[in-house]
Amino acid sequence: MPETKLTIWGRANSVNVQKVLWCLTELGLAYQRIDAGMAFGKTRDAGYLAMNPNARIPTLVEGDFVLWESNSIMRYLCLAHGRGTPIYPEAPKLRSSVDRWLDWTLSTVQPVDRPVFWGIVRTPPAERNMIQVQRDADAAAEVWAIADRLLATRRFMEGEQFTLADIALGAYARRWLGVEGISRPAQPHLTRWLAELAPRPGSAQHVAPPMS
Repeated sequence: MPETKLTIWGRANSVNVQKVLWCLTELGLAYQRIDAGMAFGKTRDAGYLAMNPNARIPTLVEGDFVLWESNSIMRYLCLAHGRGTPIYPEAPKLRSSVDRWLDWTLSTVQPVDRPVFWGIVRTPPAERNMIQVQRDADAAAEVWAIADRLLATRRFMEGEQFTLADIALGAYARRWLGVEGISRPAQPHLTRWLAELAPRPGSAQHVAPPMS
């Protein structure tokens, strides 16, 4: 019986889509991606809303199975197609530690990332309020300082093993350290860690391209 095709709905410049595509690459899984969101529209179409009532991206479709929320999609991919993969450990304590960082990414990192990224990358230069953006960047720096301090004592977010925690946080860290026009403190351990992630094929292909 042929394998059911994996389809990801979402534009390539979405950080949450990038996380999923990076995960797919780590697992060596084939997939189709369909542009959706922002300039591509589709997310308010009745057909899309039937799949994802939040009208957001990404959405995964595999046969008659539909799943939304990027971190849930990554967990599913590991459980369904990468059983035993070290990027989502089987041991309950290790898995819970990884899950903690996935939750932290959305509850704590994403809220401070968005105003900085959108305030510069997705706002025309003449319309930018750089005073406010710098205030937002100062708040983001305090959050990223948590990761920087932790990475002073370990190679990856959960020790010596690369995991989904590194994918989730790495996609956002690329935006934080890559955006121009703001002042931010030196965070050498965060910078070292992101540089180590950069050569991984999933990061190089999906996260490293110019931000837009």
